[in-house]
Amino acid sequence: MHIAIAGNIGSGKTTLTGLLSKHFGWQPNYEDVDTNPYLSSFYEDMQRWSFNLQIYFLNSRFRQIVEIRRSGKNVIQDRTIYEDANIFAPNLHAMNLMTTRDFDNYKSLFDLMASLIQPPDLLIYLRADIPTLVRNIQKRGREYEASIRLDYLNSLNERYENWIDSYTYGKLLIFDVDNLDFTNNREDLGLVIEKIQAELHGLF
Repeated sequence: MHIAIAGNIGSGKTTLTGLLSKHFGWQPNYEDVDTNPYLSSFYEDMQRWSFNLQIYFLNSRFRQIVEIRRSGKNVIQDRTIYEDANIFAPNLHAMNLMTTRDFDNYKSLFDLMASLIQPPDLLIYLRADIPTLVRNIQKRGREYEASIRLDYLNSLNERYENWIDSYTYGKLLIFDVDNLDFTNNREDLGLVIEKIQAELHGLF
C-alpha cells in the first residue's frame, strides 16, 4: 500500500510522515533534501538552476515510486511526483524562472514517467496559509530556505489548491494544518489518524 503526503514548503509533510510511520508501522520514504546537490544553488539563483533541480526531483521521485511498488511494503511518501509536474515546474515557468524549451522538455519526461507508474492509494493534502508556512520554515532553520519569497509561496499555494480541486487519481484526505498541531497535540494527531483509518478501511 502506498500512502503519500502532499503540501507546500513548510506544511508539515516530513513531520507527519514520521509520526504516521511510527504509529502504523509503515516504511517512511522522505523527500531527498539533505543530499540534494541543487537545492541550495536553486534558492541562490532560481533561474539558473530551476531546470536542473526539477529534473533531479523527477528522477528521484520516479525511482522512489518504482522501488515502493517493487518492495510490496506499506510505504508512506513525503511529497509526490505529481506535485513537481503540476505545481513547482509550471510555477517556475510562469515566473519566467524556467524557459519554455526546458519546461516542454521536463513535461515530456514527466508524461512518459506518469504513464509507467501507479498513483498512491491515498493522498493526504496538508493545507496551510502563508503565516503557518513561514512560521514552520523559520522554525526548522534551513539556511537555504531563508531567501524564499512570500509571493513564491503564495503562487505555490494557489497552484496546490487548483491541483487538489481537480485531483482524480484516487482517494484524497485534506487536513487544514492552520488549525491542527499534530506535532505537539496528541488529540490533533489522534484525529488525523482516525480519519486516515476510516479512509483506508475502504481500500481492503
